[in-house]
Amino acid sequence: MALMDRLPKHLFTNRGWGLLAAGALALGCAYVMGRRDLLSLAILLILLPSVALAGVRVLKPKFQVYREFNPSTVETSSTTTVRLAVARSSYATGQVIMEEQLPPRFGEPPAFRFPARSASGGTSRYEYHLRSGKRGQFRIGPVTAEFSDPFGLSLRRHAIDDGDILTVTPAAVELPVTGLAGARGNDGVTATRIRANPSDDDIMTREYRHGDPMRRVHWAATARHGQLMVRQEESVTTPEATLILDQRFSAFAAGNGSVFGSRDEDSDLVTSTNFEWTVTAAMSIAAHLAERNYSLRLLDSFGGPAFHRSRSATDPDAEEFSGAGGLQAIAEALAAVELSGPRHIRAEHHRTEHTDHKSGSEKKEGSPAPASETADSPFNDRLMDKLSAHRLRGPLLALVGNLTLAEARALAPAAGYGANAFALVMTDASRNNDEALEILRLAGWRAAAVTSKTHLAAAWSAFDEGGIVAAADAAMDVRRGAAVPR
Repeated sequence: MALMDRLPKHLFTNRGWGLLAAGALALGCAYVMGRRDLLSLAILLILLPSVALAGVRVLKPKFQVYREFNPSTVETSSTTTVRLAVARSSYATGQVIMEEQLPPRFGEPPAFRFPARSASGGTSRYEYHLRSGKRGQFRIGPVTAEFSDPFGLSLRRHAIDDGDILTVTPAAVELPVTGLAGARGNDGVTATRIRANPSDDDIMTREYRHGDPMRRVHWAATARHGQLMVRQEESVTTPEATLILDQRFSAFAAGNGSVFGSRDEDSDLVTSTNFEWTVTAAMSIAAHLAERNYSLRLLDSFGGPAFHRSRSATDPDAEEFSGAGGLQAIAEALAAVELSGPRHIRAEHHRTEHTDHKSGSEKKEGSPAPASETADSPFNDRLMDKLSAHRLRGPLLALVGNLTLAEARALAPAAGYGANAFALVMTDASRNNDEALEILRLAGWRAAAVTSKTHLAAAWSAFDEGGIVAAADAAMDVRRGAAVPR
């Protein structure tokens, strides 16, 4: 039996190997004894498994496979149910052993027999469950079928479908209620009299409607228009929030910062522990704001759509999301977002910082921008133009990795474009971000340093420590022309 176990199982069954061995033995005996009847028996014993092997490769049965995930996209650490329906599309008999191929993270692949005992209408149905602790897109399948000839001598295994993609989205962490929304309420109502930048369709008065209280009648406007006009003190608008999601290799360095990220074997994502924390933060913040009726705008650090490089994004060029559908689109896009860009920190960043630290001088007005502030560098004019187009319409949030001083200076003025500005800056032991954080705070940002071990709810609550008003006042100073430290 030990010898039989060593023989390849993808060609013949134990019965087939036994016939071949018997045929070889009979052939040897026929040669030694000179018996023609043994020679005929040997030929028959060897020929039967060979014909069976050729038959299962030429006349292999065909199947149709339908696979369904419920839910179709699943959050990390949650369970999805996989339903398989398999039907034979060519005439054949006998049982077939099937196996669903899975990425290693899902454990042992499920195996089953076709047809199933409960098969109806020629279709067999199967069901099993999957759960992943990491986000990504995973190929589930294909189903491989192992079948044999009617005599059970030869085996054939082949894939009968191409498999399907299961999208695992990051799970949102419940965040505590804070003053981040500023003056906006949870129902989307904002007082127009305190809006710093009202939109063109905002009006201060409107015509009287049945049920309006007489105390809201605006008599001057009534005399001017010749009909009753009432004050419109509140404008029901959709609150807006802008989220900057940093996805640069150089921002999420690990160790000495020479090489960043690693490629996940199952999902084929280039990521790191720090970046995974940031992705979870983005999902949690988006869910937190969406529950409060915010429309969301997501950008990358270069001013482009945040999910332009995400393989799982339904619309990679989309920047604005709203409602439950928008939140679902964000979740799916975050499933396969990964690090991109150069894998090494540019030398000019270090040279710029070293020169600035040594001289302590500010950049003179009109002098050429260093290499770190060119159009292809992060937090550039393209991003500022995008933020300026929605100036002061809601909070601005930045989820960024390690910042050089030049990058912090480039990001600092963006605080002036948000009603409130908040930043979570990823740090690690290889760098000291204190100076970068101070640059952001002086420019009006509420900036908090985090690590991959920081509790997200605690980091979110930190924005309320010391009062949101202080941050808003600092941002207002910037808008009034206070100098941003260079």
